[in-house]
Amino acid sequence: MISKAQVKEIRALATSKARAELQTFLVEGDKLCREWLERSEALPQIFAVPEWLERNQALLGKHPEANVFEATLEELKKIATQQHPNAAVLVAKFPILSVQLPTNEWCLALDRIQDPGNMGTIIRIADWFGVEHIVCSPGCVDVYNPKVVAAGMGGHLRVKMHHSPLPDFLKKCKMPVYAATLHGKTINQIEPQKAAVLIIGNESLGIQPELLSWVSEQVTIPKRGGAESLNAAVATGILLSMLVSG
Repeated sequence: MISKAQVKEIRALATSKARAELQTFLVEGDKLCREWLERSEALPQIFAVPEWLERNQALLGKHPEANVFEATLEELKKIATQQHPNAAVLVAKFPILSVQLPTNEWCLALDRIQDPGNMGTIIRIADWFGVEHIVCSPGCVDVYNPKVVAAGMGGHLRVKMHHSPLPDFLKKCKMPVYAATLHGKTINQIEPQKAAVLIIGNESLGIQPELLSWVSEQVTIPKRGGAESLNAAVATGILLSMLVSG
């Protein structure tokens, strides 16, 4: 049974203000909840139907610190943000990150990425290519937005999310810095790197011009058709596939 007070508190986590104040966010759905139970260090609250709790006793045993609540599907609908009914909803804690930004390993720098689907997919792509750090500029969508978490498909558990004005980060970089633009060198002209920064710009506005002064090379994806541009997440996947050294 979920109380009205709990419903109000959990539903508030749909807002970035409440997430920032409480330092917690929502994880929804069977697959993601099981992955968080497997890999996350601490989960304050777990809400699930009895059948789901029974099936996942072994994973639940890893989290004696969690408050576990049985709920009906109707009750879960009241706290979930996703349209389809979920068997489980978790409240997860923000990870504790070092204040030091990466200086010698691959990193994405995101300039005002605002679409939750793009942000989540970029996190998932970074996870795929083993890029463990993403630096988000002011103006980026909240990385713990429920839609970002859903699209990230567990990438939040492995990719460290940093927040910084990008000039502050870039001026300290000792690595090559690449900027994804429409007018740079084609990616097949760039040697893969063991460590570098790739800047991905806003979905419609691109990269702020003032950031280009910190860039080693502008890179672009060769175009054969008539499309004006690529989706930010799609471009990220193509670029990382060519730039990240194995």
